[in-house]
Amino acid sequence: MAKYRRSLPLLKGGLFLSDGGMETTLIFHEGVALPHFAAFVLLSTADGRKRLLSYYERYLDIARQHGTGFVLDTPTWRASADWGVKLGYDAKALADVNQNAIYLLTELRAKYQRPRAPIVLSGAIGPRGDGYRLGRMAADEAEDYHSPQISAFAASDADLVSAYTLTSIDEATGIARAAQSHGMPCAISFTVETNGRLPDGRTLQAAIDAVDTATGGYPHYYMINCAHPSHFDTVLDADSRWTHRIAGIRANASMMSHAELDDSETLDDGDPADFGQRYRALTTHLPRLRILGGCCGTDHRHIAAICEACLPPTALSA
Repeated sequence: MAKYRRSLPLLKGGLFLSDGGMETTLIFHEGVALPHFAAFVLLSTADGRKRLLSYYERYLDIARQHGTGFVLDTPTWRASADWGVKLGYDAKALADVNQNAIYLLTELRAKYQRPRAPIVLSGAIGPRGDGYRLGRMAADEAEDYHSPQISAFAASDADLVSAYTLTSIDEATGIARAAQSHGMPCAISFTVETNGRLPDGRTLQAAIDAVDTATGGYPHYYMINCAHPSHFDTVLDADSRWTHRIAGIRANASMMSHAELDDSETLDDGDPADFGQRYRALTTHLPRLRILGGCCGTDHRHIAAICEACLPPTALSA
């Protein structure tokens, strides 16, 4: 039974941490082979599951130390049909993967959950295509495509579904509609280019307003991920309604563009201390910012730096 599906605690206030760049950490720091950048393949072996648990525990330890809640995302960013075909997973195998990913996280929640520091289980969804390129699907097609993965999460203990690294308003709309049809709370996270806009040139405000209009405001909140804070901090206006819809940031460590990152053979993990200070600045632009995590190139050092920069002294000493 989902613990928080009917009432997400992060919508009531407080700060929640999340993890960093899972795939880049596993590949570049731990030497793990992830075909097609798919971390969910690790669920198929005991060693893989052990690696995932160890990965998550680093971040949960930081949250415990600082007395924050946590949004625990599954390693299923690639666990949808098109990627499954490339990796040898049929529809039944993918459904099992998505549900088993939640079961893995319930073990962690049982171990780390504490009063006043809730752990929310999030079924992670990625774009049908490459997160660095413009997606081209009609909303109805996107709803059909993403529905099986959302259905699998709905049948598990997932509290919500979170769709990351989206470049297309239509795909985001389809995901929100699929979540609504399955009774799942959902978060929509867009990525932007170095100018703070989606790859098609539209603004974050236009994207959020369009999805809200098309879905009756169904997404429970929005996020920004897979871009450095310097790529979008200047487009945020704390006095505008649309910025009040943004509750989470999972930024990249690197200031490089998506194209530059694609061409890079080494990991740019940036400066964790500077990264934390940039998050502190973002809190002044985003009045309802609740979820602080990382994306490509970030690891537990970056999340610790965010805590040091953003959490009040009372939280740090809790």
